[in-house]
Amino acid sequence: MWADNETSEDLLGFKVHADLLINIINDESVLPITIGVFGDWGSGKSSILQIVKEEFDGVDDKDSLCIHFNGWTFEGYDDAKAALLDSIVKELEGNKKISAEIKDTIKEKARKLWKSINWMRGAGMVMKNVALPAVSAYFTGGLSLVPFAIQKITEWGDNPEKIIEKLKSEEGKEIYNAFVKDRKEKDKNSTNAVAEFRKDFSDLLEATNLKRLIVIIDDLDRCSPERIIENLEAIKLFLNVSKTAFLIGADPRIVKYAIEHKYKNNREIEEDNNRIIIDYLEKLIQLPYSLPRLSESEVETYISMLICKKEIGIEKFKNVLDEFKKYRMTNKYSAFGLSHFEKILEAEEFRKVKDNVITIPSLVPLITNSLYGNPRQIKRFLNTYTIRKRLAEVASLQSFNEAVLAKMMILEYSEPKLFKKLFEWQIVQDGVPKEITDIETLCKEKGINDVISEIKDTDFKDWSKPKIIKWFQIEPLLSGVDLRDYYWIARDKLENSITSASMIPPVVRALFNELLPDNMTTTVTKSLLSEKFQPFSDIEKDAFFNLLSSNLKRNPQQKRLYDIFNVMTENKIENTGYHYMEALKIISVTDIEPAVATRLADFKSEPEMGDFLKDYFQDGKSRASKAFNLKK
Repeated sequence: MWADNETSEDLLGFKVHADLLINIINDESVLPITIGVFGDWGSGKSSILQIVKEEFDGVDDKDSLCIHFNGWTFEGYDDAKAALLDSIVKELEGNKKISAEIKDTIKEKARKLWKSINWMRGAGMVMKNVALPAVSAYFTGGLSLVPFAIQKITEWGDNPEKIIEKLKSEEGKEIYNAFVKDRKEKDKNSTNAVAEFRKDFSDLLEATNLKRLIVIIDDLDRCSPERIIENLEAIKLFLNVSKTAFLIGADPRIVKYAIEHKYKNNREIEEDNNRIIIDYLEKLIQLPYSLPRLSESEVETYISMLICKKEIGIEKFKNVLDEFKKYRMTNKYSAFGLSHFEKILEAEEFRKVKDNVITIPSLVPLITNSLYGNPRQIKRFLNTYTIRKRLAEVASLQSFNEAVLAKMMILEYSEPKLFKKLFEWQIVQDGVPKEITDIETLCKEKGINDVISEIKDTDFKDWSKPKIIKWFQIEPLLSGVDLRDYYWIARDKLENSITSASMIPPVVRALFNELLPDNMTTTVTKSLLSEKFQPFSDIEKDAFFNLLSSNLKRNPQQKRLYDIFNVMTENKIENTGYHYMEALKIISVTDIEPAVATRLADFKSEPEMGDFLKDYFQDGKSRASKAFNLKK
């Protein structure tokens, strides 16, 4: 199994992206800059940013300071903007790269910034908790409140009605007069708060003697739209502050949605919505850097490296990782896999890796296409694949092919509707659907375009996509393969479309069918149960009982089903009595033949079952009851 977390361990050759970002940031001529590291969820953004952070932290110089900020961590804070500013200033005050001689100067410079941050936090709290629009409208006719007024209002609590009552008092009048005075002074001074903040922060940064401050903001796309905008607005405060570089990791689709959300009630803006979003991002992000999807060779390398690490352990894998890094320096295009592992690993280690990797390479193109070259999706695919392999082993599924499992999972991930359609086909054909054979035969004889042309107007039209035709063509072929085992271990994905009978393992169904002939003797029945039923796993035994019980409930006149239960009861096979009694509870006594009742009378002395049968046949009126009670 593989952990689903960001990591600085580079199994993808993604360090090249981190190195590029570091190279740009180290170019003083491009600072200040804001870089957007864009990619889909799970594309590797966080891992690249982690590599950047570790590279700067590992450099033994006093020129650079890198701060990592997780926007999602502050989702529950009163004001995400203030939380970001607070984190940056605290880091500057306490970082070890800042020499002790200038600590006091730094703290002095930071005091002015703390006032701005506290003001933002206080304003944010009042905006959220005091219904400020209503209060402000009463108080000033719509003008904004000043810090003094906000402080007093906050002291009055968070009930808007009580606050408005207070505003009518003498104390309220004093606040109003103070507000008007402060407002006039602000109009007179025409102070630009943002410019002042930038100047104060620039002074603070200058005092640190740093050449660059790098602020990494990750997981922005996990936040609510309101929080995303708050973080973006905080970043805007630093625009044009010299020596700064902001790296923002996000899925651009989520960020665009947040901007749309911000302006959704502004009709004028909504009319030119796309242009507003583009302008907003372009003003904030000077350099958008979009991560490419993994190529087929990169996917093969990634899968091979993940499996190799799991099979040989972390310590021994370090040698493989070192060789991979050297290889990537000279070859960016080819896969790094088994042929390379063989030169690095000992024979036994290589065998373990090969046994697990060998079924994957032929499927890599389909995995790449189906999972969109997304590292996190690939890791989750492999985790599910591993769990299902283990389930197959625990359930003792015979003739189970891991390559078939991987191929079936690709269809499940890429085309879930077709996966369920194939499930329906195999139900009615004992696990071997004829439709698969028909399409595969066509795929062998003709090219992709010809196959698509031939089936697009038939009942198979849903299977006419090029990637599905490729799926049919790639080994292992599924013609003649019993698919019931594969659907049995994937039943969690089939929701309510699955029936218990359809998920019976083939080995269980085979034994059941072998036991069904009416002319089979008790001796042969007993021998088959001993030879084939007893070695079953607990899962398979439960499946057999369910199959036998469900058939008996549907066909209470079928004597052979009682015979099987009777032999199992006589041989003291565990749980037989429970399943037998549960089935009989559903069957009416009038549906039971007298001969069956006479045979059941042999179990009158059985603990629990004897009492159940006596109660079951107690009416004494039906033919079955009379037959049961006649036998002593």
